[in-house]
Amino acid sequence: MINGWLLLLPIGIPWLGCLAVWLVGDRRPRLQHTLAVIFSILAGVAGLALIPWSTQRLTLLLSLGGIFDAFRLATDGLSVFLTVVATVIGSLAVIFSVDYMHGEHSLGRYYAFVLFFIGSMSGLVLTTSLLWMFVFWELTALCSYALIAFHNDDPKAVRGGIKALIMTQLGGLGLLFGALWLYTYTGSYDIPQFLGSPNSVPPTVLSWMAFGFLIAAAAKSAQFPFQTWLPDAMEAPTPVSALIHAATMVNAGVYLLARFYPAFEAVPGWRFAVMVVGMLSAFLAALMALVSFDLKRVLAYSTVSQLGFMVYAVGAGGVFASQFHLMSHSVFKALLFLAAGAVIHALGTRDMRQMGGLGPSMPFTHVVFTLGALALAGIPVLNGFWSKELILEVGLGHGNPTWIVSLMILSTGLTAAYTVRMVAMVFYGRGHQDHHEAHDAGTAMKTALIPLAAGTLTTWLLLGPFYASLKLSLPHHKLELNAVWEEAVGKAGVSEWEMTFKVGLEILREPSTYLVLLVVVLGVAAWLGRARLASLIATFRGVEKAAQASFGFEAINEVVVQAVQRAGEALRATQTGYLAWNIFAILLGWLVVLILTMLGRAG
Repeated sequence: MINGWLLLLPIGIPWLGCLAVWLVGDRRPRLQHTLAVIFSILAGVAGLALIPWSTQRLTLLLSLGGIFDAFRLATDGLSVFLTVVATVIGSLAVIFSVDYMHGEHSLGRYYAFVLFFIGSMSGLVLTTSLLWMFVFWELTALCSYALIAFHNDDPKAVRGGIKALIMTQLGGLGLLFGALWLYTYTGSYDIPQFLGSPNSVPPTVLSWMAFGFLIAAAAKSAQFPFQTWLPDAMEAPTPVSALIHAATMVNAGVYLLARFYPAFEAVPGWRFAVMVVGMLSAFLAALMALVSFDLKRVLAYSTVSQLGFMVYAVGAGGVFASQFHLMSHSVFKALLFLAAGAVIHALGTRDMRQMGGLGPSMPFTHVVFTLGALALAGIPVLNGFWSKELILEVGLGHGNPTWIVSLMILSTGLTAAYTVRMVAMVFYGRGHQDHHEAHDAGTAMKTALIPLAAGTLTTWLLLGPFYASLKLSLPHHKLELNAVWEEAVGKAGVSEWEMTFKVGLEILREPSTYLVLLVVVLGVAAWLGRARLASLIATFRGVEKAAQASFGFEAINEVVVQAVQRAGEALRATQTGYLAWNIFAILLGWLVVLILTMLGRAG
């Protein structure tokens, strides 16, 4: 039982830090920075302390009584891994903020929401109750809204925050209805119980749940057709962008699909739909990144695209490949965003057309940014290469539609093209401004960037231990590597670390690996030789214009956002300003939900 209380630490420590930073007040900014760093580091330590329980089930059950479901937390390889990602990368974002947010107003509000965000994400992945997962799901939405709109005197920031809130909330309805349906037919919100016996829910309802969860995941992870909110979220301070893209918000959708894969894999059409959503997200976002000039938006489109690879992998049956790429992406994307933050902090602009030639004046930032970019492009031997190869091998090996696999491989070439374009425009060529006074990353920034750079080089070595932890702790998931790799690692006496190198050697022996590398090389060559290909590129001007207009989805999503806002304005008349009436309305809503739930169970 004492060990069980360890599960509360990754949630409680950052939440306690949230309260402490808020109470200190903005008149003592140095103390706020210090407290935020201390509590975030302690949260990271608490997350790391759960690693020994990634293959052993550590549980905590707190009975709340009444109408509320028991508060249940438990460990397995998947929940511990994402807790470590949220707390450790979250702590690095906080450390980076010491330099980046120096002199900013409202530090208490900033750090409070950042720490609350980290704790909420930890709760989302550690809970085994679908009801409490929904609660934490909504808390992360609140934090993302507040942090995207942190500069509340900037209309673009406020608009980006509202857009993110509305679009993720619309998707969250799928998760809410799924939780209510589960309780209606099983009398429980218990996730492991549901994964073990999904047939306890009628097939039609199970289908509704499966596609409802796909909508929720797509909205949360900015996947097709909800992908437009994430680029607009770039109005947030850059450490927040790193937090959203690498540690918290967008990872939740991929986690949801991976967690519930055993329950939904047999639902007709579900896996194909997941693959299509992932493929379209990866391909379309890569095209949009190729034509954007805003550094943070390029990275945002890149996140949408890489999350598309993960979603595609889940649909293709590669839950492990999906989560292993999530691990790699969380490291190199945090590195890229924070390094980009150092550039933006030094120049005061996000427009890559006003950059160029920054290599000599920002040597440290240049090196670490390039390292992250090489991992994003899938260059050996960096972590992004190995995890992306696992995804493509899964797609090739499970009899999936050739046209989908072909577009995924093409997306790797587009990734290489926009990545080399981004690096070249920022750090090479002649500068479009006088950058002699541009300063390199500060001490706190370097402190955050160094471990991320090291992780980009080394986290692929965790392939064996990570696979073993998922294999041992997820009894309902059928985790598969390529059949050749399974044979290589299935022999008695093969350790987890030997498994890493055996799988690595098998990847290097696969012909498809060299096909993908050829496509990557062609993508790099296409950008470097764009002058000679001018006539060919000119034939794709229509595609370029469509990509700049987000292929029309920006307009569609804007209509939805505007409709929700108008509905909210119309409902404002129902707000009397009296707290008692508001409480009455909330209780009445709960009563209606409970009555409907009980009627459903009785039926």
